Formats: sequence, C-alpha cells, structure tokens
Amino acid sequence: MAEYQTVRAGVGVRTAEIDEGLRAHMNKVYGTMSVGMLVTGGVAWAVGSSPALLAIFRDPITLQPNILGWIAMFAPLIFVFAFGAMINRVSAAGAQSLFYVFAALMGLSISWIFAAFTGISIAQTFLVTAIAFAGLSLWGYTTKKDISGWGSFLIMGVIGLIVASIVNLFLGSPMIMFAISVLGVLIFAGLTAYDTQRIKTEYIAHARHADQEWLDKSGIMGALSLYINFINLFMFLLQFLGNRE
Repeated sequence: MAEYQTVRAGVGVRTAEIDEGLRAHMNKVYGTMSVGMLVTGGVAWAVGSSPALLAIFRDPITLQPNILGWIAMFAPLIFVFAFGAMINRVSAAGAQSLFYVFAALMGLSISWIFAAFTGISIAQTFLVTAIAFAGLSLWGYTTKKDISGWGSFLIMGVIGLIVASIVNLFLGSPMIMFAISVLGVLIFAGLTAYDTQRIKTEYIAHARHADQEWLDKSGIMGALSLYINFINLFMFLLQFLGNRE
C-alpha cells in the first residue's frame, strides 16, 4: 500500500511538472507569435505608408505588383515550405531567427494594404481578428473533443485556396474572390483550433522524453502555424471589413 501511494505521488508530481511545462510552452508559442506579428506590422507599415518604398514593388496608382512585387508576394510561401527542412539543420535560436525573417517577408508581402485600405478599418479588422483568434485558440486548447481528424480536410482546403487564389490573380473575378474569402475565413478558423490542440498534444506526448531541443523547436513551429492562421484570417476578413482608400 505504501509503495502504491509512493508511485501515485510520483505520478502526480510528474503530471504537475508536465502541466507547468505545458503552460510555459504555450506562453512561449504565443509570445514568439506576438513578436512575429510586431515585426510583420512594423515592416508592412514602414513600406506601405511610404509611397517611395511601395513604388519599388507596386504601381503607385493601380497597386498592381511589378516583378519585385511578385517576388515579394510569393517569397513567404516559398520560405514557409523551406522552413520545415531548414529547422532541422539549425539550433532553436537559429530557428527563431528564421521565423522572424519570415515575419519580415510577410510584412513586405502585405504592405500594400496600408495604401489600399483606411488605417481605421485595418485597425478594426485586426481587433476583430484578434478576438476571433483568441476565442478559437482557447476552444482548441480546452475542448475535450478530439479534432485531430480535421487536419487532412483543412490542409486540402488550404491547397485549394492557394490554387484558386493564383488562378484568380489572372482572372480578377470579384465573385471568385468573395468565395475564396468566405472559405478562407472558415478554413483558417478551423486551423486555429486544430493547431492549438495539436501543439498541446504534441507537447504532452514528447515532454516525458525531456528532449528540450525538440521542445524548443516545436514551440517555434507552433508559433509559425498559429501566426500563419492569424495573418490569413486577418487578410480574408479585411476583404469584408476593410474600407478602401
């Protein structure tokens, strides 16, 4: 009986340590993501509010991208696919630096919004996005429902969105853009909850192995996933809530 109580106490202590570690892990994920958002916002505002800088990438009147604009537009997409391979070759600190480089590229990519939409509507959309994101992420973290099955369908949806968006760059159809925006909001709302639960369950599964290097890199990858969800939610909502200049 004494042995059973000792084992039970040991399990309880270990569980408490994992719970404490999970809270620290999630705080790091959200903290890294928040710094990335600040980097993105700073770069986007600096370029988008300067006609001279924006003209390097887009036509000042139509805001259509030139060659450099197309490169800036697709650079984050290319970078995020390469990120998974690069993260295994660098330290956790190096992976974090790569994430901030990605955040800066994303800021350059979306800088045109400061010339296309009013500052008030951008701020309002950001606030709505932040509230929605917080609610979805909180639900994903606290729900007892296993939503891991959503992953394959949501990823297929993202691929479909990317293909449709590229096609519509040439078609310029407002109806297709509206449909993409509606589906984009739904897909990235689902991904926010899904990724939050995935980050939590992956930490719990690996915490017992005490692989700190893996956990640190996992936190950065988690921040990247949630960051991408937030940015896409914001951009799609901006199509509905943004007021054109």
